[in-house]
Amino acid sequence: MESSEQVVEWSVVPSDIGPLLLAATPSGLLTVVFHAGPAVRDKVLERLRTRLGAELVEAPDSALLAEPVRQLAAYFAGELRDFSLVLDWSLSSGFNREVLTELASGVPYGTVVGYGDLAGRVGQPGAAQAVGAAMGSNPLPVVVPCHRVVESGGGLGGFGGGLETKRQLLALEGILPQPLF
Repeated sequence: MESSEQVVEWSVVPSDIGPLLLAATPSGLLTVVFHAGPAVRDKVLERLRTRLGAELVEAPDSALLAEPVRQLAAYFAGELRDFSLVLDWSLSSGFNREVLTELASGVPYGTVVGYGDLAGRVGQPGAAQAVGAAMGSNPLPVVVPCHRVVESGGGLGGFGGGLETKRQLLALEGILPQPLF
């Protein structure tokens, strides 16, 4: 390919928490987006196009997405605890990437960590709010498990996918009882 423009392949796939938009580059999985109905999908694709200057190609049978789709399906089926995907970190940098990388490698399935504890793990013990901002900017939720970051007092904290989605993910991992409603 002679063009210097990056190509991003994407698809919307069903999941137990609603439709997910997955996008990947040859470097790896780029993003996972919750609640990927048409309005969310269009907004996300425009943001990716603008931010990366990339050509976006809808590719439901993409070889780049085959393994992320397979692993996410296995995760939601309760058959996968550790993702082994190559990730493209283009949408994250600096402190946020450092925090997300620590989260991905250091907070295993079925466990949680406090915002302040995670800040301490990256050498910034007073940066709990900045950790919250990093979780909010996570381009790879579920795979990089920001749902596992909770308030030190036992509260769920915030979640970009909504608190009900966070509850569902934690319940799937055996951390919370299933919602009663």
